[in-house]
Amino acid sequence: MKARNAPHEVLGLGVLSVCINIILMLVKISAGLVGHSYALVADGIESASDIFSSLITWVGFQMSLKPADENHPYGHGKIESLAGLFSGVSLLMAAAIIGYHSIQEIRIPHHAPAWFTLPILILVVVVKELLSRRVLSAGDALDSTALKGDAWHHRSDAITSGAAAIGISIALVGGHGYEMADDWAALVACIIIVINGILILKQALHDLLDGNVSEDINKHIRTLAASVAGVENTEKCRVRKSGIELFVELHVRVNPHISVVEGHEIGHDVKNHLISSDPRIRDVITHIEPTGH
Repeated sequence: MKARNAPHEVLGLGVLSVCINIILMLVKISAGLVGHSYALVADGIESASDIFSSLITWVGFQMSLKPADENHPYGHGKIESLAGLFSGVSLLMAAAIIGYHSIQEIRIPHHAPAWFTLPILILVVVVKELLSRRVLSAGDALDSTALKGDAWHHRSDAITSGAAAIGISIALVGGHGYEMADDWAALVACIIIVINGILILKQALHDLLDGNVSEDINKHIRTLAASVAGVENTEKCRVRKSGIELFVELHVRVNPHISVVEGHEIGHDVKNHLISSDPRIRDVITHIEPTGH
Protein backbone atom coordinates (compact mmCIF):
# COMPACT_ATOMS: atom_id res chain seq x y z
CA MET A 1 0.00 0.00 0.00
CA LYS A 2 1.54 3.29 -1.11
CA ALA A 3 1.33 6.18 1.33
CA ARG A 4 0.09 8.65 -1.26
CA ASN A 5 -2.83 6.39 -2.23
CA ALA A 6 -3.72 5.63 1.40
CA PRO A 7 -6.94 7.74 1.67
CA HIS A 8 -8.72 5.70 -1.01
CA GLU A 9 -7.54 2.32 0.27
CA VAL A 10 -8.16 2.67 4.01
CA LEU A 11 -11.36 4.73 4.16
CA GLY A 12 -13.52 1.67 3.46
CA LEU A 13 -11.65 -0.24 6.17
CA GLY A 14 -12.48 2.50 8.69
CA VAL A 15 -16.20 2.36 7.83
CA LEU A 16 -16.10 -1.44 8.13
CA SER A 17 -14.49 -1.19 11.60
CA VAL A 18 -17.19 1.15 12.90
CA CYS A 19 -20.06 -0.92 11.45
CA ILE A 20 -18.73 -4.18 12.93
CA ASN A 21 -18.29 -2.53 16.34
CA ILE A 22 -21.89 -1.28 16.31
CA ILE A 23 -23.27 -4.75 15.45
CA LEU A 24 -21.11 -6.54 18.03
CA MET A 25 -21.93 -3.99 20.71
CA LEU A 26 -25.68 -4.63 20.34
CA VAL A 27 -25.26 -8.41 20.18
CA LYS A 28 -22.91 -8.70 23.17
CA ILE A 29 -24.73 -6.37 25.56
CA SER A 30 -28.10 -7.95 24.78
CA ALA A 31 -26.82 -11.53 25.08
CA GLY A 32 -24.81 -10.67 28.21
CA LEU A 33 -27.80 -9.19 30.03
CA VAL A 34 -30.10 -12.06 29.10
CA GLY A 35 -27.44 -14.73 29.70
CA HIS A 36 -26.14 -13.38 33.05
CA SER A 37 -22.57 -12.88 31.76
CA TYR A 38 -20.90 -9.67 32.86
CA ALA A 39 -17.82 -10.60 30.83
CA LEU A 40 -20.01 -10.44 27.73
CA VAL A 41 -21.59 -7.15 28.84
CA ALA A 42 -18.05 -5.83 29.47
CA ASP A 43 -17.13 -6.85 25.94
CA GLY A 44 -20.14 -4.89 24.71
CA ILE A 45 -19.07 -1.84 26.69
CA GLU A 46 -15.61 -2.08 25.15
CA SER A 47 -17.18 -2.35 21.69
CA ALA A 48 -19.17 0.81 22.45
CA SER A 49 -15.94 2.61 23.38
CA ASP A 50 -14.32 1.13 20.26
CA ILE A 51 -16.96 2.84 18.09
CA PHE A 52 -15.94 6.23 19.45
CA SER A 53 -12.20 5.53 19.42
CA SER A 54 -12.35 4.10 15.88
CA LEU A 55 -14.14 7.21 14.66
CA ILE A 56 -11.52 9.46 16.27
CA THR A 57 -8.67 7.30 14.93
CA TRP A 58 -9.89 7.13 11.35
CA VAL A 59 -10.96 10.79 11.16
CA GLY A 60 -7.60 11.78 12.64
CA PHE A 61 -5.79 9.56 10.14
CA GLN A 62 -7.64 11.15 7.21
CA MET A 63 -6.93 14.65 8.53
CA SER A 64 -3.23 13.82 8.87
CA LEU A 65 -3.08 13.22 5.12
CA LYS A 66 -4.06 16.80 4.27
CA PRO A 67 -1.31 18.47 2.22
CA ALA A 68 0.90 21.23 3.56
CA ASP A 69 -0.49 24.76 3.53
CA GLU A 70 0.68 28.27 4.42
CA ASN A 71 0.20 27.74 8.14
CA HIS A 72 1.47 24.15 8.20
CA PRO A 73 4.47 23.90 5.85
CA TYR A 74 5.30 20.39 7.11
CA GLY A 75 1.79 19.11 6.57
CA HIS A 76 -0.63 17.73 9.16
CA GLY A 77 1.04 14.40 9.90
CA LYS A 78 1.26 14.98 13.66
CA ILE A 79 -2.52 14.58 13.85
CA GLU A 80 -1.93 10.88 13.15
CA SER A 81 0.33 10.62 16.19
CA LEU A 82 -2.28 12.44 18.30
CA ALA A 83 -4.87 9.91 17.12
CA GLY A 84 -2.47 7.14 18.15
CA LEU A 85 -2.09 8.82 21.54
CA PHE A 86 -5.86 8.85 21.91
CA SER A 87 -6.04 5.14 20.97
CA GLY A 88 -3.56 4.27 23.70
CA VAL A 89 -5.37 6.33 26.34
CA SER A 90 -8.77 4.88 25.40
CA LEU A 91 -7.35 1.34 25.66
CA LEU A 92 -6.25 2.09 29.22
CA MET A 93 -9.63 3.60 30.03
CA ALA A 94 -11.46 0.57 28.64
CA ALA A 95 -9.27 -1.74 30.73
CA ALA A 96 -10.00 0.35 33.85
CA ILE A 97 -13.77 0.22 33.29
CA ILE A 98 -13.81 -3.52 32.64
CA GLY A 99 -11.49 -4.18 35.58
CA TYR A 100 -13.59 -2.13 37.99
CA HIS A 101 -16.86 -3.81 37.07
CA SER A 102 -15.25 -7.27 37.03
CA ILE A 103 -14.12 -6.75 40.64
CA GLN A 104 -17.63 -5.58 41.57
CA GLU A 105 -19.15 -8.70 40.02
CA ILE A 106 -16.63 -10.98 41.77
CA ARG A 107 -17.68 -9.52 45.13
CA ILE A 108 -21.40 -10.00 44.45
CA PRO A 109 -22.77 -13.60 44.07
CA HIS A 110 -24.69 -14.12 40.83
CA HIS A 111 -25.98 -16.75 38.43
CA ALA A 112 -23.69 -18.72 36.16
CA PRO A 113 -23.69 -17.50 32.52
CA ALA A 114 -26.13 -19.12 30.10
CA TRP A 115 -24.71 -21.67 27.65
CA PHE A 116 -25.63 -19.61 24.55
CA THR A 117 -23.17 -16.86 25.55
CA LEU A 118 -20.29 -19.20 24.71
CA PRO A 119 -20.84 -19.56 20.90
CA ILE A 120 -21.47 -15.81 20.71
CA LEU A 121 -18.08 -15.13 22.30
CA ILE A 122 -16.35 -17.57 19.97
CA LEU A 123 -17.90 -15.79 16.98
CA VAL A 124 -16.74 -12.44 18.38
CA VAL A 125 -13.17 -13.74 18.77
CA VAL A 126 -13.04 -14.86 15.14
CA VAL A 127 -14.57 -11.67 13.71
CA LYS A 128 -12.49 -9.26 15.79
CA GLU A 129 -9.20 -11.09 15.25
CA LEU A 130 -9.75 -11.11 11.47
CA LEU A 131 -10.57 -7.39 11.55
CA SER A 132 -7.55 -6.72 13.77
CA ARG A 133 -5.23 -8.45 11.34
CA ARG A 134 -6.60 -6.51 8.40
CA VAL A 135 -6.24 -3.14 10.15
CA LEU A 136 -2.81 -4.08 11.54
CA SER A 137 -1.67 -5.01 8.03
CA ALA A 138 -2.69 -1.53 6.82
CA GLY A 139 -1.00 0.04 9.85
CA ASP A 140 2.24 -1.86 9.20
CA ALA A 141 2.19 -1.04 5.48
CA LEU A 142 1.79 2.68 6.24
CA ASP A 143 3.79 2.63 9.50
CA SER A 144 0.79 4.30 11.15
CA THR A 145 0.69 4.36 14.96
CA ALA A 146 -2.99 5.35 14.89
CA LEU A 147 -4.03 2.39 12.74
CA LYS A 148 -1.92 0.00 14.81
CA GLY A 149 -3.67 1.36 17.89
CA ASP A 150 -7.07 0.77 16.30
CA ALA A 151 -5.99 -2.77 15.37
CA TRP A 152 -5.11 -3.41 19.00
CA HIS A 153 -8.54 -2.18 20.05
CA HIS A 154 -10.01 -4.96 17.92
CA ARG A 155 -7.46 -7.49 19.20
CA SER A 156 -8.11 -6.50 22.81
CA ASP A 157 -11.79 -7.17 22.14
CA ALA A 158 -10.85 -10.61 20.79
CA ILE A 159 -8.64 -11.24 23.84
CA THR A 160 -11.32 -10.28 26.37
CA SER A 161 -13.87 -12.35 24.44
CA GLY A 162 -11.50 -15.31 24.38
CA ALA A 163 -10.81 -14.97 28.10
CA ALA A 164 -14.54 -14.69 28.79
CA ALA A 165 -15.20 -17.81 26.70
CA ILE A 166 -12.67 -19.74 28.81
CA GLY A 167 -14.24 -18.38 31.99
CA ILE A 168 -17.77 -19.27 30.90
CA SER A 169 -16.63 -22.76 29.91
CA ILE A 170 -15.19 -23.21 33.41
CA ALA A 171 -18.39 -21.86 34.99
CA LEU A 172 -20.61 -24.18 32.94
CA VAL A 173 -18.49 -27.27 33.56
CA GLY A 174 -17.67 -26.51 37.19
CA GLY A 175 -21.21 -25.64 38.19
CA HIS A 176 -21.91 -24.25 41.67
CA GLY A 177 -19.00 -22.25 43.04
CA TYR A 178 -17.60 -21.37 39.60
CA GLU A 179 -20.18 -18.74 38.62
CA MET A 180 -17.61 -15.93 38.73
CA ALA A 181 -15.03 -17.59 36.47
CA ASP A 182 -15.89 -15.34 33.53
CA ASP A 183 -15.42 -12.25 35.72
CA TRP A 184 -11.95 -13.42 36.74
CA ALA A 185 -11.23 -14.08 33.06
CA ALA A 186 -12.28 -10.52 32.13
CA LEU A 187 -10.04 -9.18 34.90
CA VAL A 188 -7.01 -11.13 33.62
CA ALA A 189 -7.68 -9.91 30.07
CA CYS A 190 -7.46 -6.32 31.35
CA ILE A 191 -3.76 -6.84 32.05
CA ILE A 192 -3.11 -7.65 28.39
CA ILE A 193 -5.10 -4.59 27.28
CA VAL A 194 -3.14 -2.32 29.66
CA ILE A 195 0.22 -3.61 28.36
CA ASN A 196 -0.70 -2.93 24.75
CA GLY A 197 -2.23 0.44 25.61
CA ILE A 198 1.09 1.47 27.16
CA LEU A 199 3.01 0.27 24.08
CA ILE A 200 0.75 2.28 21.75
CA LEU A 201 1.13 5.36 23.98
CA LYS A 202 4.92 4.99 24.03
CA GLN A 203 5.14 4.83 20.22
CA ALA A 204 2.75 7.78 19.74
CA LEU A 205 4.78 9.94 22.14
CA HIS A 206 8.00 8.86 20.41
CA ASP A 207 6.64 10.08 17.07
CA LEU A 208 5.25 13.31 18.53
CA LEU A 209 8.67 14.12 20.01
CA ASP A 210 10.45 13.40 16.71
CA GLY A 211 12.22 10.31 18.01
CA ASN A 212 14.60 8.34 15.80
CA VAL A 213 13.15 6.14 13.08
CA SER A 214 14.33 2.55 12.85
CA GLU A 215 17.88 1.83 11.70
CA ASP A 216 16.45 -0.10 8.73
CA ILE A 217 14.76 3.05 7.39
CA ASN A 218 17.96 5.04 7.89
CA LYS A 219 20.05 2.46 6.01
CA HIS A 220 17.44 2.25 3.25
CA ILE A 221 17.61 6.02 2.65
CA ARG A 222 21.40 6.10 2.66
CA THR A 223 21.56 3.18 0.23
CA LEU A 224 19.17 4.94 -2.16
CA ALA A 225 21.21 8.15 -1.96
CA ALA A 226 24.53 6.32 -2.54
CA SER A 227 23.17 4.90 -5.81
CA VAL A 228 22.89 8.37 -7.38
CA ALA A 229 25.61 9.28 -9.88
CA GLY A 230 28.20 11.64 -8.37
CA VAL A 231 27.58 10.60 -4.76
CA GLU A 232 30.73 9.12 -3.24
CA ASN A 233 29.20 8.35 0.16
CA THR A 234 26.85 9.72 2.81
CA GLU A 235 27.34 10.62 6.44
CA LYS A 236 24.77 12.28 8.69
CA CYS A 237 21.21 11.20 8.03
CA ARG A 238 18.37 12.55 10.15
CA VAL A 239 14.83 11.37 9.53
CA ARG A 240 11.73 12.86 11.12
CA LYS A 241 8.46 10.93 10.98
CA SER A 242 5.31 13.00 10.67
CA GLY A 243 2.24 10.79 10.43
CA ILE A 244 2.97 8.26 7.71
CA GLU A 245 5.45 10.55 5.95
CA LEU A 246 9.19 11.02 6.35
CA PHE A 247 11.22 14.23 6.22
CA VAL A 248 14.89 13.60 5.50
CA GLU A 249 18.01 15.67 6.15
CA LEU A 250 21.07 14.08 4.54
CA HIS A 251 24.77 14.99 4.21
CA VAL A 252 26.14 13.82 0.86
CA ARG A 253 29.87 13.62 0.06
CA VAL A 254 31.00 14.42 -3.48
CA ASN A 255 34.24 14.96 -5.38
CA PRO A 256 35.85 18.13 -3.91
CA HIS A 257 36.99 19.32 -7.36
CA ILE A 258 33.59 19.62 -9.03
CA SER A 259 31.91 23.02 -9.40
CA VAL A 260 29.27 24.42 -7.06
CA VAL A 261 26.70 24.03 -9.85
CA GLU A 262 27.55 20.32 -10.28
CA GLY A 263 27.30 19.76 -6.53
CA HIS A 264 23.96 21.54 -6.50
CA GLU A 265 22.66 19.31 -9.31
CA ILE A 266 23.78 16.15 -7.49
CA GLY A 267 21.88 17.34 -4.41
CA HIS A 268 18.72 17.75 -6.48
CA ASP A 269 19.26 14.34 -8.08
CA VAL A 270 19.49 12.75 -4.64
CA LYS A 271 16.30 14.48 -3.48
CA ASN A 272 14.34 13.51 -6.60
CA HIS A 273 15.58 9.91 -6.46
CA LEU A 274 14.61 9.46 -2.80
CA ILE A 275 11.14 10.93 -3.25
CA SER A 276 10.42 8.92 -6.40
CA SER A 277 11.77 5.68 -4.89
CA ASP A 278 9.89 5.72 -1.58
CA PRO A 279 6.30 7.09 -1.34
CA ARG A 280 6.74 7.68 2.39
CA ILE A 281 9.38 10.38 1.81
CA ARG A 282 7.71 13.78 1.54
CA ASP A 283 10.75 16.11 1.46
CA VAL A 284 14.55 15.91 1.47
CA ILE A 285 17.17 18.50 2.46
CA THR A 286 20.63 17.66 1.19
CA HIS A 287 23.93 19.11 2.43
CA ILE A 288 26.78 18.73 -0.05
CA GLU A 289 30.13 17.96 1.59
CA PRO A 290 33.52 17.50 -0.15
CA THR A 291 35.09 14.08 0.27
CA GLY A 292 38.23 14.14 2.43
CA HIS A 293 37.22 17.21 4.45
